[in-house]
Amino acid sequence: MAAAMTEKISFFDELELVGHAPDGVEGVAMIKQENPDLVLMDIQMPHMDGIDATLQVKSFAPHVKVIITTVMDDNEHIFHAIKAGADGYLLKDADPGMLRDAVLEVMEGGAPMSPNVARKALTLLRTGAEPERHSSDRDLLSSRETEILKELSKGSVYTEVAESLFIAPSTVRKHVENIYKKLQVHSKIEAIDLARRKGLF
Repeated sequence: MAAAMTEKISFFDELELVGHAPDGVEGVAMIKQENPDLVLMDIQMPHMDGIDATLQVKSFAPHVKVIITTVMDDNEHIFHAIKAGADGYLLKDADPGMLRDAVLEVMEGGAPMSPNVARKALTLLRTGAEPERHSSDRDLLSSRETEILKELSKGSVYTEVAESLFIAPSTVRKHVENIYKKLQVHSKIEAIDLARRKGLF
């Protein structure tokens, strides 16, 4: 994606590319460092997908505009990208002119979307139905890990979680480490937010 986007951006002098990253983790780190006005975010990336990366970016830099640029146009990805805070959603077949218009529109407060995506987004809005989660999401955490995360979401500390579930604090800590690895997050707040967004509890 990076090479294709770089080529499209190069057509327009008013758009300056400050960097690109090979995966979501590096992308989030680069955004923290560079503080760009706007990010073109792919969904399919190693280590952290674009939806989770968007959620993280919006948590520490809500002013940064994020346009999803992807081949994924199914209801599930559209719904979760918008819910994560994406400001626009373009399919990768968008030509350079459409990309430029989308960038200018989003910087003026708009929400650019490819026509097919816009139709699906409106349908989701009208029906109010959240797309069904994939089984991979439902099975992401074990029942014990889900219990622990629920307790943490209530504001409980490790010792309180341990007492509530009749396990040792060290066991709670180990489960939390596994939760972080499975969800690819680095803090309790991120884990809780992501688990809620995925409908894990």
